Amino acid sequence: MTNGILSIRQRIPFDVFDYTTLISALSGYRKPRDKITKLLAGGNVVRIKKGLYCFGDALRKQPLSREYLANLIYGPSYVSLEYSLAFHGLIPERVETVTSVTTRRSRDFSTPVGQFSYRMLTEGRYECGADLNETAGVTFIIATPEKALSDRVWTDKRLKGTSVSMLETYLFEDLRIDSERIAEFDLERLSGIAEAYGSRKIDGLMRCVEKLRSRSYA
Repeated sequence: MTNGILSIRQRIPFDVFDYTTLISALSGYRKPRDKITKLLAGGNVVRIKKGLYCFGDALRKQPLSREYLANLIYGPSYVSLEYSLAFHGLIPERVETVTSVTTRRSRDFSTPVGQFSYRMLTEGRYECGADLNETAGVTFIIATPEKALSDRVWTDKRLKGTSVSMLETYLFEDLRIDSERIAEFDLERLSGIAEAYGSRKIDGLMRCVEKLRSRSYA
């Protein structure tokens, strides 16, 4: 590893950075854009998307947080849906694509560090149910378990019904949700989410969770 790249690494304290930060760190070079091309070609710097970069594996101080990257790649957004359900331990499957919700149009991104998917919500539905989480010193925004499940129920067009029995089938057979975890949901938080959604689907989810809780504490 050359002194040049080590010097650049010292000037940029973070593993993930934007184009302005990179150009500033290359201010001593006569042709900084040419230098960026060489850094990318050598794998010392990785272009995640236009204007957003990270250092290559050998130069990173810690593993990349894909949740944190999801917040940066397309915003405003926060991690939700299937990925958040898996993150909170509600579903058994490992979810490879980092799924998020946003107030902008739905989009998907294929990047060198993974797949990222964003689904649009109206502002009122977007603004409730997000929380800050920290992993390995990196802070990111992710949906609470109640919000992640509400977003999943709302966005899944396969779910047509709103009755408790239909929702139970969907939750436990289609999603394979952990019923014990659902019984631990914060009903006050879920009620606020249902109010923000103004949806028969989410009202049905609320009734379903209330029924599960009543069974658990019977």
